Amino acid sequence: MSHMLTREHACLDDMFDDIQAPTGFRQTARKALKKFSSKSSTRAFSEELRHGKQDRSSYQIRASRRFAARPLGCCLPLRAPGTSGWAAEPGCLPDWHTLSLFGVGAVLMRGAGCTINDMWDRDYDKKVARTASRPLAAGDISTFQSFIFLGGQLSLALCVLLCLNYYSIILGAASLSLVITYPLMKRITYWPQLVLGLTFNWGALLGWSAVRGSCEWSVCLPLYLAGVMWTLVYDTIYAHQDKRDDIIIGVKSTALQFKEDTKQWLSGFSLAMLLSLCVAGMNCNQTFPYYSAVAAIGAHLAHQIYTLDIDKPEDCWKKFASNRTVGVLLFIGIVLGNLWKRKDSKNVEEPLENR
Repeated sequence: MSHMLTREHACLDDMFDDIQAPTGFRQTARKALKKFSSKSSTRAFSEELRHGKQDRSSYQIRASRRFAARPLGCCLPLRAPGTSGWAAEPGCLPDWHTLSLFGVGAVLMRGAGCTINDMWDRDYDKKVARTASRPLAAGDISTFQSFIFLGGQLSLALCVLLCLNYYSIILGAASLSLVITYPLMKRITYWPQLVLGLTFNWGALLGWSAVRGSCEWSVCLPLYLAGVMWTLVYDTIYAHQDKRDDIIIGVKSTALQFKEDTKQWLSGFSLAMLLSLCVAGMNCNQTFPYYSAVAAIGAHLAHQIYTLDIDKPEDCWKKFASNRTVGVLLFIGIVLGNLWKRKDSKNVEEPLENR
């Protein structure tokens, strides 16, 4: 029987080489062959193999959603693209060239962060059903290939950064240490989501400095804090999807730290986010449309937290993805609020940079 299985494995390997089958699918097939090795189990083997293929497709869909649906709005209002809108002249739209430049940079650095995260976590990802089909964990690409890909992402991001002023170049380069190290935090602390927030909201500082030449800290710091609080909200919800696997493999998260008190913590983070947005708005003379957007965001977060079921991964994913609405609302509020400002002598007499 052992000889027969070895021969069958060899045949399978030859077939998989011909069709260039992914590593994860090969492993599923070998397990199915071992389980249903008798001649009478041919049909069962086929069904198991087909089931494994369907599972893999399901994992691929979820993995792709991770990159596509990490709230799209996260890349807009509280990072570089959105804060360039904050820094626009009163009564004016954001500069679309600057906005598009930061949009490209945000996508590149977001992608680089995901690549680094997958490189650090490839051994952990193999042990979690939802992440097992990620390219590195599944063995579809090598570590060397991922280094090349990461180098390309960072090189393109550097090209974007070099288009900015010197202050912004230094400020942008300072975030690289956070980008590299934040994936390690889940091994050290139950607060990796906090470090994630500090990393991914660095653009709240960068966007303003790129337009104005330096940071206006009375605006940028509250905005940065709002972004960190928002990240703690949506990424804690995200972490609840994997909490059972995280306990088994020894990974830490705020989901495991807060447990059944999660909703109370999320409510506190949401309140801190809204207060920070109001402080930032007052310090840059924001107007009615902006505060209307903040109020709508508060209502959205309240409904999101109230209806959240932390024990249902599907509901956690749904609530996590709904944070795109938060991002869109805030971006629209920033733009319309800035357009609402009266471009008259009262705003010109006391420009923000001379305060």
